[in-house]
Amino acid sequence: MERIDHLEHLDKHLVDELAQVARETIRDELREQTRKQRRKATLYAASGAVALYAGAAVALAIGLALDVGLPGWAAALITAAILGVAAYLLRGAAQPHTPRPRSHGRVIGGTPPAGPPGGTGTAYPPMPPTAPGAGVPEPGEAPRLDDIDPENPHHRG
Repeated sequence: MERIDHLEHLDKHLVDELAQVARETIRDELREQTRKQRRKATLYAASGAVALYAGAAVALAIGLALDVGLPGWAAALITAAILGVAAYLLRGAAQPHTPRPRSHGRVIGGTPPAGPPGGTGTAYPPMPPTAPGAGVPEPGEAPRLDDIDPENPHHRG
């Protein structure tokens, strides 16, 4: 019995040591990945700042070019309008364009959801043009006598 207790102690020690090595390895790997990502983020931020200054210089150049033939306030107003249109177009280009699903059937209160919440498959079963067994004749056929309801009022047009 003493031998089994001794082996149990060794197993526990081995598991603890393996867990410690795994933690240190994962920590070092994550540290290396975050260092690379931090450098990349810094370069993107610097690029954005330089692009902002370049855009300001272009806006100033446009304003000064317009100022040659126009009053200063008109040149500034035109430059601001050009920048506003450019910002609007860039915002529109940044938004994802996803086509809307087209629904042939009608749903009360709006459009049907793309699918059931948390499941796969279609949200609603396909709807036939008429109710099953409604007795509506096919296009081009005359109604049968069984399909005519004597209780319904008939209007002649």
